Amino acid sequence: MRIEIREYGHPDAVKLTAEVQQEYIVRYGSVDETPVDPAQFAPPVGLFLVGYLDGAPVAMGGWRVHGDGSAELKRMYVTPSARGLGLARALLAELESTAAAAGHPRLVLETGTMQPEAIALYESSGYRPVPAFGYYADEPESRHYGKTFVAPGPIPAESAAEQGE
Repeated sequence: MRIEIREYGHPDAVKLTAEVQQEYIVRYGSVDETPVDPAQFAPPVGLFLVGYLDGAPVAMGGWRVHGDGSAELKRMYVTPSARGLGLARALLAELESTAAAAGHPRLVLETGTMQPEAIALYESSGYRPVPAFGYYADEPESRHYGKTFVAPGPIPAESAAEQGE
């Protein structure tokens, strides 16, 4: 998969957003009504990525500043035809990397019980439950997760000696 930085309003992002909103209707009975300002996903305060296979947009996701120095993951989605190929995990890793590089020590996210594959992805990627936040904080089907990134530190003296440094 080739991952490209895109504006939230880019035609490929708009296409995939429409698809995920339809999936929310099927799974939950309505679209995701979380307020989203496209400017929140523009560098340096956010980032939006689209993944391509054979030139076709098949995956997307972004992060935006969450308010406490964290970044919030939004709009993670892989088209049904591209699922099972590890694309969501690859995209998540890129989102984590870019958020950490931008100085955010943690990513938080909200998903729901009708998305068990998303919950499995996040939990297997080191995300743990966090206090509820945002638009769906009081919804019983909503699940909130976070992951803190370990900042690289200096190599301890004994480890440096072991490595021949």
